[in-house]
Amino acid sequence: MSAATIANPAARKATRPRADALRNRERIVTAAREMFVEHGPEVPLDEIARRAGVGNATLYRNFPDRDALVREVVCSVMDRTAEAAEQALAETGDAFEALSRFVHAAADERISALCPMVSSTFDQNHPDLVASRHRVEHLIEEVMDRAKAAGQLRADVGVGDLMVAAAQLSRPPAGTGCLTHDRFVHRHLQLFLDGLRAPARSALPGTALTMEALRQA
Repeated sequence: MSAATIANPAARKATRPRADALRNRERIVTAAREMFVEHGPEVPLDEIARRAGVGNATLYRNFPDRDALVREVVCSVMDRTAEAAEQALAETGDAFEALSRFVHAAADERISALCPMVSSTFDQNHPDLVASRHRVEHLIEEVMDRAKAAGQLRADVGVGDLMVAAAQLSRPPAGTGCLTHDRFVHRHLQLFLDGLRAPARSALPGTALTMEALRQA
Protein backbone atom coordinates (compact mmCIF):
# COMPACT_ATOMS: atom_id res chain seq x y z
CA MET A 1 0.00 0.00 0.00
CA SER A 2 1.43 3.42 -0.93
CA ALA A 3 1.20 6.53 1.21
CA ALA A 4 -1.05 8.11 -1.39
CA THR A 5 -3.68 5.42 -0.97
CA ILE A 6 -4.03 5.81 2.77
CA ALA A 7 -7.33 7.41 3.79
CA ASN A 8 -7.19 11.16 4.28
CA PRO A 9 -8.10 12.23 7.83
CA ALA A 10 -10.59 14.70 6.38
CA ALA A 11 -12.79 11.71 5.58
CA ARG A 12 -13.71 11.64 9.28
CA LYS A 13 -15.79 14.76 8.73
CA ALA A 14 -19.09 13.99 7.01
CA THR A 15 -19.70 17.66 6.12
CA ARG A 16 -17.42 20.67 5.85
CA PRO A 17 -18.22 23.28 8.54
CA ARG A 18 -18.15 27.02 7.93
CA ALA A 19 -14.71 28.67 8.00
CA ASP A 20 -15.30 30.36 11.36
CA ALA A 21 -16.62 27.14 12.89
CA LEU A 22 -13.61 25.25 11.55
CA ARG A 23 -11.24 27.84 13.06
CA ASN A 24 -12.99 27.52 16.43
CA ARG A 25 -12.67 23.74 16.30
CA GLU A 26 -8.96 23.99 15.45
CA ARG A 27 -8.39 26.47 18.29
CA ILE A 28 -10.10 24.10 20.74
CA VAL A 29 -8.00 21.12 19.61
CA THR A 30 -4.78 23.15 19.82
CA ALA A 31 -5.60 24.45 23.29
CA ALA A 32 -6.61 20.98 24.46
CA ARG A 33 -3.37 19.45 23.19
CA GLU A 34 -1.32 22.06 25.04
CA MET A 35 -3.24 21.68 28.28
CA PHE A 36 -3.35 17.88 28.20
CA VAL A 37 0.44 17.90 27.88
CA GLU A 38 0.87 20.46 30.64
CA HIS A 39 -1.69 19.14 33.12
CA GLY A 40 -2.89 15.69 32.00
CA PRO A 41 -6.24 14.57 30.55
CA GLU A 42 -8.37 15.68 33.51
CA VAL A 43 -7.85 19.42 32.96
CA PRO A 44 -11.24 21.21 33.24
CA LEU A 45 -12.94 21.66 29.88
CA ASP A 46 -13.91 25.24 30.69
CA GLU A 47 -10.19 26.02 31.10
CA ILE A 48 -9.58 24.60 27.63
CA ALA A 49 -12.40 26.76 26.24
CA ARG A 50 -10.90 29.82 27.93
CA ARG A 51 -7.46 29.20 26.44
CA ALA A 52 -9.01 28.60 23.01
CA GLY A 53 -10.89 31.90 23.26
CA VAL A 54 -14.31 30.33 22.81
CA GLY A 55 -17.35 29.84 25.00
CA ASN A 56 -18.20 26.60 26.75
CA ALA A 57 -21.20 26.16 24.44
CA THR A 58 -18.92 26.26 21.40
CA LEU A 59 -16.64 23.62 22.93
CA TYR A 60 -19.54 21.28 23.75
CA ARG A 61 -21.13 21.85 20.34
CA ASN A 62 -17.93 20.47 18.76
CA PHE A 63 -17.09 17.88 21.42
CA PRO A 64 -20.00 16.60 23.51
CA ASP A 65 -17.75 15.01 26.14
CA ARG A 66 -14.13 14.71 27.27
CA ASP A 67 -13.58 11.43 25.43
CA ALA A 68 -14.54 13.02 22.10
CA LEU A 69 -12.08 15.88 22.65
CA VAL A 70 -9.18 13.66 23.78
CA ARG A 71 -9.79 11.35 20.83
CA GLU A 72 -9.75 14.23 18.35
CA VAL A 73 -6.53 15.59 19.84
CA VAL A 74 -4.78 12.21 19.56
CA CYS A 75 -6.10 11.68 16.01
CA SER A 76 -5.00 15.12 14.87
CA VAL A 77 -1.52 14.61 16.30
CA MET A 78 -1.13 11.27 14.52
CA ASP A 79 -2.42 12.81 11.28
CA ARG A 80 0.11 15.66 11.41
CA THR A 81 3.04 13.37 12.11
CA ALA A 82 2.03 11.19 9.16
CA GLU A 83 1.79 14.29 6.97
CA ALA A 84 5.35 15.29 7.92
CA ALA A 85 6.65 11.92 6.66
CA GLU A 86 4.53 12.10 3.50
CA GLN A 87 5.79 15.61 2.73
CA ALA A 88 9.43 14.58 3.21
CA LEU A 89 8.94 11.58 0.94
CA ALA A 90 7.32 13.75 -1.75
CA GLU A 91 9.98 16.48 -1.52
CA THR A 92 13.13 14.34 -1.34
CA GLY A 93 12.21 10.78 -2.32
CA ASP A 94 14.47 9.78 0.57
CA ALA A 95 12.84 7.18 2.81
CA PHE A 96 15.24 7.69 5.72
CA GLU A 97 14.66 11.47 5.61
CA ALA A 98 10.91 10.80 5.74
CA LEU A 99 11.47 8.54 8.75
CA SER A 100 13.56 11.20 10.47
CA ARG A 101 10.95 13.90 9.89
CA PHE A 102 8.25 11.65 11.31
CA VAL A 103 10.24 11.02 14.51
CA HIS A 104 11.10 14.69 15.05
CA ALA A 105 7.53 15.81 14.20
CA ALA A 106 6.16 13.30 16.71
CA ALA A 107 8.38 14.86 19.37
CA ASP A 108 7.23 18.38 18.49
CA GLU A 109 3.61 17.24 18.73
CA ARG A 110 4.36 15.66 22.15
CA ILE A 111 2.83 12.44 20.92
CA SER A 112 4.31 10.34 23.71
CA ALA A 113 2.57 12.46 26.34
CA LEU A 114 -0.78 12.15 24.57
CA CYS A 115 -0.99 8.57 23.32
CA PRO A 116 -1.10 6.94 26.79
CA MET A 117 -4.45 8.69 27.22
CA VAL A 118 -5.92 6.41 24.57
CA SER A 119 -5.73 3.31 26.72
CA SER A 120 -6.99 5.02 29.86
CA THR A 121 -9.88 7.21 28.74
CA PHE A 122 -11.89 5.62 25.94
CA ASP A 123 -12.44 2.77 23.50
CA GLN A 124 -9.28 2.06 21.52
CA ASN A 125 -11.41 0.64 18.71
CA HIS A 126 -13.28 3.84 17.90
CA PRO A 127 -13.35 4.15 14.07
CA ASP A 128 -11.66 7.58 14.01
CA LEU A 129 -8.83 6.42 16.23
CA VAL A 130 -8.37 3.17 14.31
CA ALA A 131 -8.25 5.05 10.98
CA SER A 132 -5.58 7.49 12.20
CA ARG A 133 -3.54 4.75 13.84
CA HIS A 134 -3.63 2.57 10.72
CA ARG A 135 -2.64 5.54 8.56
CA VAL A 136 0.47 6.16 10.65
CA GLU A 137 1.42 2.51 11.00
CA HIS A 138 1.02 1.70 7.30
CA LEU A 139 2.92 4.80 6.23
CA ILE A 140 5.85 4.17 8.57
CA GLU A 141 5.95 0.49 7.64
CA GLU A 142 6.14 1.49 3.97
CA VAL A 143 8.84 4.09 4.63
CA MET A 144 10.90 1.64 6.68
CA ASP A 145 10.60 -1.05 3.99
CA ARG A 146 11.78 1.43 1.36
CA ALA A 147 14.70 2.56 3.53
CA LYS A 148 15.74 -1.06 4.08
CA ALA A 149 15.51 -1.82 0.37
CA ALA A 150 17.73 1.22 -0.33
CA GLY A 151 20.32 0.02 2.19
CA GLN A 152 19.70 3.02 4.47
CA LEU A 153 18.04 1.29 7.42
CA ARG A 154 19.32 -1.69 9.37
CA ALA A 155 17.28 -4.81 8.70
CA ASP A 156 16.75 -5.95 12.29
CA VAL A 157 14.30 -3.23 13.43
CA GLY A 158 10.53 -3.09 13.10
CA VAL A 159 7.85 -0.42 13.29
CA GLY A 160 7.23 -1.30 16.94
CA ASP A 161 10.90 -0.72 17.77
CA LEU A 162 10.72 2.74 16.22
CA MET A 163 7.51 3.68 18.04
CA VAL A 164 8.70 2.50 21.45
CA ALA A 165 12.08 4.21 21.23
CA ALA A 166 10.67 7.46 19.86
CA ALA A 167 8.03 7.60 22.60
CA GLN A 168 10.54 6.88 25.36
CA LEU A 169 13.06 9.43 24.11
CA SER A 170 10.72 12.24 23.13
CA ARG A 171 8.67 13.11 26.19
CA PRO A 172 7.94 12.05 29.76
CA PRO A 173 4.24 11.51 30.60
CA ALA A 174 1.82 14.43 30.44
CA GLY A 175 1.75 16.77 33.39
CA THR A 176 5.29 16.04 34.62
CA GLY A 177 7.10 19.20 33.64
CA CYS A 178 7.99 17.82 30.22
CA LEU A 179 8.45 21.27 28.69
CA THR A 180 11.74 21.61 30.57
CA HIS A 181 13.15 18.68 28.56
CA ASP A 182 12.68 20.31 25.15
CA ARG A 183 16.30 21.29 24.69
CA PHE A 184 17.44 17.65 24.94
CA VAL A 185 14.80 15.86 22.90
CA HIS A 186 15.88 16.39 19.30
CA ARG A 187 19.53 15.80 20.18
CA HIS A 188 18.73 12.40 21.69
CA LEU A 189 16.32 11.49 18.90
CA GLN A 190 19.01 12.20 16.32
CA LEU A 191 21.41 9.91 18.17
CA PHE A 192 18.73 7.21 18.01
CA LEU A 193 18.13 7.79 14.29
CA ASP A 194 21.85 7.57 13.56
CA GLY A 195 21.81 4.19 15.33
CA LEU A 196 19.14 2.97 12.90
CA ARG A 197 21.32 3.53 9.84
CA ALA A 198 22.78 0.65 7.91
CA PRO A 199 25.22 -0.97 8.13
CA ALA A 200 24.48 -2.03 11.71
CA ARG A 201 27.43 -1.81 14.08
CA SER A 202 26.16 -4.53 16.44
CA ALA A 203 23.57 -7.29 16.64
CA LEU A 204 20.37 -6.48 18.51
CA PRO A 205 19.08 -8.97 21.10
CA GLY A 206 15.68 -10.49 20.40
CA THR A 207 13.70 -9.98 17.20
CA ALA A 208 12.29 -6.96 15.38
CA LEU A 209 9.18 -5.66 17.14
CA THR A 210 6.01 -5.37 15.06
CA MET A 211 3.06 -3.17 16.01
CA GLU A 212 0.92 -6.28 16.49
CA ALA A 213 3.43 -7.72 18.97
CA LEU A 214 3.62 -4.36 20.72
CA ARG A 215 -0.16 -4.21 21.15
CA GLN A 216 -0.24 -7.74 22.52
CA ALA A 217 2.49 -6.85 25.01
